[in-house]
Amino acid sequence: MLLATAVNFSLTNAASAQVALDIQYLRQEVPPPPVLSNLDRIPEDLGIAGGEVGLADNATTGRFMGQDWTLTVTSVPEGGDWAGAVETALAESPLLLIDAPRENLLAASDIAGEAGALLFNVAVEDSDLRAGACRANVFHTIPSYAMRTDALVQMLRVKRWEDVALVEGQTPEDLVYAEALRASLTKFGMELGSETDWTFDADMRRSASAEVPLLTQELGEYDVLLVSDERQDFGRYILYNTWLPRPVAGSEGLTASAWSPSVEQWGAAQLQSRFTEHAGRDMAPRDYAAWAALRSLGEAVTRTGSATAPDLRAYFLGDEFELAGFLGRPLTFRPWNGQLRQPIPIVHPRALIAQAPLEGFLHQVNELDTLGQDRAEAECTAFE
Repeated sequence: MLLATAVNFSLTNAASAQVALDIQYLRQEVPPPPVLSNLDRIPEDLGIAGGEVGLADNATTGRFMGQDWTLTVTSVPEGGDWAGAVETALAESPLLLIDAPRENLLAASDIAGEAGALLFNVAVEDSDLRAGACRANVFHTIPSYAMRTDALVQMLRVKRWEDVALVEGQTPEDLVYAEALRASLTKFGMELGSETDWTFDADMRRSASAEVPLLTQELGEYDVLLVSDERQDFGRYILYNTWLPRPVAGSEGLTASAWSPSVEQWGAAQLQSRFTEHAGRDMAPRDYAAWAALRSLGEAVTRTGSATAPDLRAYFLGDEFELAGFLGRPLTFRPWNGQLRQPIPIVHPRALIAQAPLEGFLHQVNELDTLGQDRAEAECTAFE
């Protein structure tokens, strides 16, 4: 009788605590840019699949906590009404994942600010959005360019590859990434020895062996060649075609990335297999960012017992929030700019080489803050 009474009491409490959470995933469709190779196809569910796996993880725990999780995906076609889509999503939920270019993210932040909503950026890596252009209602689960380039330059210092050359692509993403590389080299006491621009638009499948040696011969002596090619366009043709036999790193070769199929330690293989079973492909950085956003919400709702944006925001910025992210260390949000602190895997396509922050790079509070903008560097006043 006592057991039956306890069970009934528990079920009554669970029913009274039932909370429905509808997470809105907003994606701005962007036409794929022209590239030199057709080998790499952009998955139609890029990012979305990661959110779906995160949702399933939340639902597993949520069933016992009186939580009912749903994920609503809205894709806005090119030239579509982005502002209208944001307003429609806000009418349904104050919790939004934004998978869209920079200008769309900022527009969504402005609209959501009036509604007191909380946004998660899962796509835009621009470092200034974690600095002077930060927004108080935007949390970032995708690492910034600065976090990725800081991780890579830490690796260069450890390897003592101090003579550095650069081949810089000319797309907007390439230019921003190259600038982040220069800033990271300066941050860790290194200099860029020589550089050149990638200006070829010919079919590299036929001419790489002739053109790349001539291009890289002009760079002189160097220990490592950095490549800025964020669209993964021409960088593949630089490997093994350089004038000098030297390692290639940056956007190609040895890369620093939010996530990689080669990450298997710390239980990551289990996440990788669950994702592959769900999506039929490998997990990409944007998928991981969406997964981390959903799991952060799941952790916060469970710990606080609240689903309101102000309560969740306060918990994210406090000392108690931690997320087990399969990267060997607890993930937390930086209270000065809303960036998710996370280790950065340094990989090539077949193996994990290291994980930043590397040994010897110390910080007075958290070694993860050696990656990207620290509190003093960020100059983000929106979170004060």
